[in-house]
Amino acid sequence: MRAALIHGDHDVRVADVPDPIVVEPTDAVVRVVLSCICGSDLWGYRGTYPIPEPRRVGHEFLGVVTDVGADVRTLRVGEVVVAPFAWSDGNCFYCERGLQTSCVRGGGWGAPGSDGGQGEAVRVPFADGTLVASPVDQSDERLPALLTLSDVMGTGHHAAVSAGVQPGETVVVIGDGAVGLCAVIAARRLTAGRIIVMSRHEQRSALARQFGADDIVAERGEDGVSRVKDLTAGLGADRVLECVGTDLAWATAIGAVRDGGRIGYVGVPAGVTEGLAVGTIFGRNIGIGGGVAPARAYIPELLPDVLAGRIDPSPVFDMTVDLEHVSDGYKAMDQRSAIKVLVDAR
Repeated sequence: MRAALIHGDHDVRVADVPDPIVVEPTDAVVRVVLSCICGSDLWGYRGTYPIPEPRRVGHEFLGVVTDVGADVRTLRVGEVVVAPFAWSDGNCFYCERGLQTSCVRGGGWGAPGSDGGQGEAVRVPFADGTLVASPVDQSDERLPALLTLSDVMGTGHHAAVSAGVQPGETVVVIGDGAVGLCAVIAARRLTAGRIIVMSRHEQRSALARQFGADDIVAERGEDGVSRVKDLTAGLGADRVLECVGTDLAWATAIGAVRDGGRIGYVGVPAGVTEGLAVGTIFGRNIGIGGGVAPARAYIPELLPDVLAGRIDPSPVFDMTVDLEHVSDGYKAMDQRSAIKVLVDAR
């Protein structure tokens, strides 16, 4: 079978790899229908961390179950399933508390010894605890929207939940990538009263408005904070959703939130070099919550809304490639000419 492998800085190639098979009785094999490229995939692509040897890549996919182990009880061959970006056993201390990303036996796609989602098929450990079946077929037009539940929609939702968004409140979203845009959907779904998005990219700003943003702030840094204050009677926002993970994003989040407000953070902190302004956070009674999103916990909650059309995050995919041209998708996202690239493995 064919799969994408990352070799190093700006070097992703598609090659032949062994077909996945059931190894453990709790495994399933999934034929990938759709996968995608994540902004966090770009950290390795840009050489942010070393890659000692080529490895499978991609952690967002959905597909069709083609085989199951003897102990798999909740899945059937032929079902369309969504795979969250981390696999988990479903019954450990953390899984039972909805924190599957801390599963004591879990792991991440593309890590040494595991398959990546940007390929033709994947062996899924602990299939019952990991995969979520959906009552659709592989030609359903809602598949791209369902795919966002594997990561970006769940992550945007985690930002809103961690910030404690309440009806009628003012929310600032920092980040106009796929996660930030999905955070707009999440804040609107939680009936935020006003949503302000920090963006200076025309296409992304337009999509943010389509998803429910009321105001766009193009300024950055202190100017951006001042603009938010202008829009909020000088107080700042009740909730800020930090979806970038850089020093500037954190400084903006702390500056834009009101005293007694709360920041929900989901930006991967690969670009953070400075410590948090703990004194400021303490003195202004700013609450902070978030981290890596337990996407598996949120899929059952968000899936019905996608199927019913109440939310549709699929417009975050503004470029589609087939598996053999996945490197073109990486290049487009690296150059910010695409928001998020869909990889069609059919």
